Amino acid sequence: MHRRVEDIAAGLLGHGVRPGDRVSLLITPGADLTGVLYACFRIGAVAVVADAGLGTQGLTRAVIGSHIDWLIGIPKALVGARAMGWPGRRISVEQLPTVDRAALGVETSIAELARSGALQRELGAPLDVAHPDPDADAAVLFTSGSTGPAKGAVMTHRQLSAMFAAVGDTLDLAPERGLVAGFATFALLGPALGAPTVVPDMDITRPGELTAPALAAAIGALGRPAVFTAPAAPRNILDTAGELDEAGRAAMAGAASFFSAGAPIPAHLLQGLAEIMPEAKALTPYGMTECLAVAAIDLEGIEAAGPGSGVCVGTPVPRVEIAIAVMDDEGRTTGEITEEAGVTGEILVRAPHVRDRYLMLWGTTHTSMRFEGWHATGDVGHLDTAGRLWVEGRAAHVLATADGLFTPVQVEDAAEAVPTVRRAGAAVVGPRGTQQVVVILETEDGHRPGKAARPKPAAPSLSEAVRRAVRERAGVEVVAVFETRAPPTDIRHNSKIDRAALSRWSEQTLRGERAEAL
Repeated sequence: MHRRVEDIAAGLLGHGVRPGDRVSLLITPGADLTGVLYACFRIGAVAVVADAGLGTQGLTRAVIGSHIDWLIGIPKALVGARAMGWPGRRISVEQLPTVDRAALGVETSIAELARSGALQRELGAPLDVAHPDPDADAAVLFTSGSTGPAKGAVMTHRQLSAMFAAVGDTLDLAPERGLVAGFATFALLGPALGAPTVVPDMDITRPGELTAPALAAAIGALGRPAVFTAPAAPRNILDTAGELDEAGRAAMAGAASFFSAGAPIPAHLLQGLAEIMPEAKALTPYGMTECLAVAAIDLEGIEAAGPGSGVCVGTPVPRVEIAIAVMDDEGRTTGEITEEAGVTGEILVRAPHVRDRYLMLWGTTHTSMRFEGWHATGDVGHLDTAGRLWVEGRAAHVLATADGLFTPVQVEDAAEAVPTVRRAGAAVVGPRGTQQVVVILETEDGHRPGKAARPKPAAPSLSEAVRRAVRERAGVEVVAVFETRAPPTDIRHNSKIDRAALSRWSEQTLRGERAEAL
């Protein structure tokens, strides 16, 4: 891999790519993407990583908004770039026929550049570029877009190195084990940590559809690896576990550890995974694109913490500090910062691997840095007496009712305690301070992922059961309960419910208007 990276780096320099140039990488996760990414790091070019999981519209916004100088992509991406007028000089991954190159505006290919770089090195020409300044920009990593348009988080080389160290320490990755990466981003982290990495046979834009047989085949390729998936995957893995043959079951049983991040994983799903991966240590790290690896907890820790308000994500990982920005009754931060137990507010993080800034989003950068020395995550939660962090949803989604401030996870956990409820989303209608709570459900019988649909009123018996559960467990009165076949979620993780969309739909519906499908 080192030789491959050096060859590509020399070829890129020879073709005119310079330190500081922004290079959009539209390549399927695998050896090609890994080689090009690390070659960009090596020469000081800024890698713009916006994956297909953002969808066509989100990807277009990310690429154009990054003001890229170069675009390196697979044929499908190059066709899309041509059709949608994306900027940047074009480089293909594989060498294309002359006609295709001319039609797509492709200047050269990574295959050609690697050959050119290898020849230069064989002739004794050193890679003529210094290692980048640690405080120079290294990458623009785009968020999932679960709470609005995806944001480009700019990481310097120093911050990126600290992120690799934080992830490696948290997941305890070892070269002799390797990593199965069921999530595109983590396929890029493994090599930096010296871990051979395998991506399962899956659609990377739908990580929640990863099946047990596909995961078993990837595990079997490495023997006893660490396994990482998107948070939506465990449910489908368990649903398809019956399709495993004897070899697949044996491969799954050999996994050394299981990790998932991006959204909390319920304990019952971790317990189900423990039955098919009995030797795997189950760990759920909490973090975000802006600061990957903030806290972590294993299944035993979740069980020891017991039930509470929100989802327990554990204690801070090494070199990370966590505090809470206190909120008023309408869900606005007051400026007070505390580390006291039991105080609910916006979660603040301080660590060497927090992003440098948001690309071209000065207002967003200022808002996230309004507490000097801290990154305001936009998540809401609290610390307990043992120093564990509990996440209770997004700060923008808190429920400011006449009875006080409540967090969405409080309501959703209570609703999901009703036996037939598979998943629940909390929505609000009305002005802050007097908001009314609406719950939109996905039931076990009604779950059907696919095209958008309009929710319908839940059956009276189900509606009453949900109202009672939320009233008794969360202390919140629910004004309406609807049922849908699948709530809207973010594209990348397939797991973060779009509560803002639920609230917009509820506002329109309860005003008697015809709302759009969800």
